[in-house]
Amino acid sequence: MHDIRAIRENPEAFDAALKRRGLSGLSGEILSLDAERRSRIAEAESAQAEQNRASKEVGAAKARGDDAEFERLRALVAEKKADVARMQAEAQALDERLREALIGIPNLPLDSVPDGVDENDNVELHQWGTPRQFNFAPVEHFEIAGVKPGMDFETAAKLSGSRFVVLKGAVARVQRALAQFMIDLHVTQHDLEETWTPVLVLEEMMYGTGQLPKFGEDSYQTREGYWLIPTSEVTLTNTVNGDLVEHASLPRRMVAHSQCFRSEAGSAGRDTTGMLRQHQFEKVEMVSITDAETGVAEHARMTRCAEAVLEALELPYRTVVLSTGDMGFGARITHDIEVWLPGQYKYREISSISYCGDFQARRMNARYRPEGGGKPEFVHTLNGSGLAVGRTLIAVLENGQQEDGSVLLPAALHPYLGGATQITAEGSLA
Repeated sequence: MHDIRAIRENPEAFDAALKRRGLSGLSGEILSLDAERRSRIAEAESAQAEQNRASKEVGAAKARGDDAEFERLRALVAEKKADVARMQAEAQALDERLREALIGIPNLPLDSVPDGVDENDNVELHQWGTPRQFNFAPVEHFEIAGVKPGMDFETAAKLSGSRFVVLKGAVARVQRALAQFMIDLHVTQHDLEETWTPVLVLEEMMYGTGQLPKFGEDSYQTREGYWLIPTSEVTLTNTVNGDLVEHASLPRRMVAHSQCFRSEAGSAGRDTTGMLRQHQFEKVEMVSITDAETGVAEHARMTRCAEAVLEALELPYRTVVLSTGDMGFGARITHDIEVWLPGQYKYREISSISYCGDFQARRMNARYRPEGGGKPEFVHTLNGSGLAVGRTLIAVLENGQQEDGSVLLPAALHPYLGGATQITAEGSLA
């Protein structure tokens, strides 16, 4: 959410930043609501003061025995009391309208973010690794002979409908190994704290990280009112919801492996084959809570944490910075890491690393106490996949496929698989 004071102080800069995201002229509407709200508050305070003065005079009139004045003042007190109640209600309604307006406006991009309309305007930062040259035509993950016995879409459709999968045997074990490997790497080498959180959250937590109210259709809600998390960004970030933390405790770096749930609203017809885009999937999520001074550096650090996973798994990738037209609602800057998928012969997104500034913190009212004293300040938040487990599984399978239908597995996974080095063409570990 945006700081109304910053908009008052420099509406031109606010509009200029939003124009880069394809929006324009919003400061006028926001400041008009703000001025009307402040006017009602001032009127209510003035009426309250008149009511207080009249209340004091009522007692004096009664003591003098001036019945006419007493009745006049008592009527005035009642009138002012009604005026105060009305104006306060109007101010409250305007305050809610202002909050709703502010909460629906996306974050402002950093100056370094490239301008653009969509993903075609993203800018590549670097590539790592060389895509393998096959002496046969590589296929997509679900077409590999050794993978087929362990990737059952028909049973999943019977159980839950489309965009679900049942993993079995060797494939299920490789997916579990990937998640364990990622968590271990982040904890032992990247200094992230392993965390386990619920997958059901209260509505206010979804507001805190920006999934609500704008993107409610992208998530699932239970009859009891809980929301299923689209990623553990929601739970990890909201661990500081409403808190005033000590500056010395920052940065807080967390990592969690969880099930995630997305309705994929608006993605009909996209990636409907295989397990690239599912309603239920696993993710290893990283979240950092820090301050304004270290936020940008923390973003670079988090990007390296995600890249290190792919490098350890020997998977070629490229890192891009998203343009203003492709960036998510809550981000000030986002790095996408795209892994090479030979079955599609293209790079596909496997991680998004976003720096949100104090945008989420204002929604959560999450602040820290400066070390030298002074007024509490809002924390700054970052989040990123480290990595999406299912998509990493796809990349491992496609990049390791062999002409006979077997899959050679990265050396980093061998200790997690009891020393097994491949999925055979028959679908077992060996």
